[in-house]
Amino acid sequence: MQRCPWCEGFDLYRQYHDQEWGVPLRDDQALFGLLLLEGAQAGLSWATILKKREHYRRVFDDFDPVKIAAYDDAKVAALLADPGIVRNRLKVAAAIRNAQAFLALSADGQSFSDFLWSFVGGQPIQNHRSALSEVPARTPESDAMSKALAKAGFKFVGSTICYAFMQSCGMVNDHLTSCPRHAEVQQGKN
Repeated sequence: MQRCPWCEGFDLYRQYHDQEWGVPLRDDQALFGLLLLEGAQAGLSWATILKKREHYRRVFDDFDPVKIAAYDDAKVAALLADPGIVRNRLKVAAAIRNAQAFLALSADGQSFSDFLWSFVGGQPIQNHRSALSEVPARTPESDAMSKALAKAGFKFVGSTICYAFMQSCGMVNDHLTSCPRHAEVQQGKN
């Protein structure tokens, strides 16, 4: 398989590319968990976070926003002492704040999935890029998502983070056209 070149290096990265990246995701809690991980990734490589993802899932209560929103000082201290995650006080605080913002959206009757997918009109944008150099770091859609998330109280949701999130959860298909996953994702094959 001629995969997108960014995923070469280790098996977990290739598996992520082949099975998850770019596949439309619409589950509220799964989207919240992915946004938490994308925020944790800020300034680091996705490979670093991917290797820690299962540990994140365990220590962040399977990304349950109700539980995360209620984290107290003792839980924060335990997280900051855990070498299995990125021990950054601002990122841990952002996860809690983002869970609270998620719950506020839900309390207003807003589906997190519908809110996020509205920035691409509810359907994946099908890009046709032939080289990694053609893939932008941000787009007008990610700029709009970033601004709306920040207005709703979310943290670590800059436009570049939002665009990486959009790629990951299938809001945009940025598999290169030479990659078999481009056509598979476009046709809705997981």
